Amino acid sequence: MRIGMLADLYLPHISGITNHIVLAKRYFEEQGHEVFVFTIGDETDADDDPTVIKSPGLPLADTGFYINVRYNLKAQRVLRTMDVVHVHHPFISGRLALRYCPPRNIPVVFTNHTRYDLYAQAYVPALPEGLSEPFLKTYLSSFCGSCDLVIAPSAGVREVLHRLGVTANIEVVPNGVDISPFSNEIIPIDRSEFGFAESDILLVYTGRLGPEKNLPFLLRAFAGIAKSYEDVGLLIVGRGPEYDNLVDRVQHMGIADRVHFTGQVLYDDLPRYLATADAFVTASVTEVHPLSVIEAQAAGLPVLGIQSPGVSDTVKDGETGILVQEEDLALFTAKMVRLVTDREGLLKMGIEARESAQAYAYNRTSQILLDHYQHLIEEVAGRERSPWQRLRVKLNDIVT
Repeated sequence: MRIGMLADLYLPHISGITNHIVLAKRYFEEQGHEVFVFTIGDETDADDDPTVIKSPGLPLADTGFYINVRYNLKAQRVLRTMDVVHVHHPFISGRLALRYCPPRNIPVVFTNHTRYDLYAQAYVPALPEGLSEPFLKTYLSSFCGSCDLVIAPSAGVREVLHRLGVTANIEVVPNGVDISPFSNEIIPIDRSEFGFAESDILLVYTGRLGPEKNLPFLLRAFAGIAKSYEDVGLLIVGRGPEYDNLVDRVQHMGIADRVHFTGQVLYDDLPRYLATADAFVTASVTEVHPLSVIEAQAAGLPVLGIQSPGVSDTVKDGETGILVQEEDLALFTAKMVRLVTDREGLLKMGIEARESAQAYAYNRTSQILLDHYQHLIEEVAGRERSPWQRLRVKLNDIVT
């Protein structure tokens, strides 16, 4: 099987989407399939991998994204040989997939990785604020209806798409995670490096320090318990645009001796940071498929979070962690108290969390994708192309 992965961004850009593509590509190739990645970017940023085909584009401000309305000739020639394509961004890559693939009866799969409904203005900044959300609803509904299969990484995200008016068939397939580095025996980093004692209850957050992660809320909750429980610490691993603001906030709240910021760490070292903690905490309500939560569970950490799509699909309340029903500071703080005062419960939920993470192993989820691909290829093979589709193929062949 020849599989095309289409993404607006790819390596060296690091994100949950690129990580998902890398892992799926690895598994597919291990199973004997050929996988090509089609993306748009700066061609001078060359990739030594011949299966990664980058077309040039115009940079979109400082977002890291590039714009183009067509692939270069090499990409077009290779794309037409695919048996199936899998789109990971609905706008640029999505439109290109629908331009080149349906006329050749190449099935198009789309995974919705992002809560576009929460960031409508960010994705269509050219439109007035009042029009961006209606535009997104119309666009996503139309785009998904043109794909042969739509995938949601969680049941909660599937419900979000339904609320946005998407009526296409939606299958739930979690994004795969390489859980082995987190589930193996790991030598934890000595807590004294962060100023904490071995007897302390250490909470940890890992991930991007961005406004969408709701970290000020998390810090307010932690400050509420820090006054009463002197043996509790918070380790924040990662960096992002809110880093300096959060460090200042911790100083002003008077909890700088109880919160340690590591800054950016190597991904290969992340298991050691998780291994030194007792529980994982997050206040984010914007997740689609929270990679950091799954990694924490694979490391044997119970999770405290807020009930929302993505997090609720990953954490089982009372079994692998604790979920707060809504973004209520008093309630979240109370649940944090419960988390840090029940050491026996921490251990029990940690064992369940590690077991639960096995469902997200990338070899398992990637095989589910392969089964969907095969079914679509067989289904589309018997589909007759319209005269217009045949004409488009002939015209495109003449051009390329």
